Amino acid sequence: MLEKQIENKLTRMVRQHDGIAVKFVSPSFAGMPDRLVLLPDGIIAFVELKAPGKKPRPLQIARHKLLRSLGFQVYVIDGVEQIGGMLHELLTP
Repeated sequence: MLEKQIENKLTRMVRQHDGIAVKFVSPSFAGMPDRLVLLPDGIIAFVELKAPGKKPRPLQIARHKLLRSLGFQVYVIDGVEQIGGMLHELLTP
């Protein structure tokens, strides 16, 4: 499965939960996650998408650590089967 296929599934599943998964591009701050997931009730998370079995680069790991230190949820997803679990975790109080 390609990363793009996982990304497409993520955007569809987020939409099914009345949210959006915005493509996140930060030209002046490299290494940021691919998608910003915005769900009802102000739920925000960052998602790094990878092809199956691929891992984030060191700069991406550093950005994830920074975002987490600021209190944000950051997920690395390399398979469509992980999307439901992420959404469940975000939407469960």
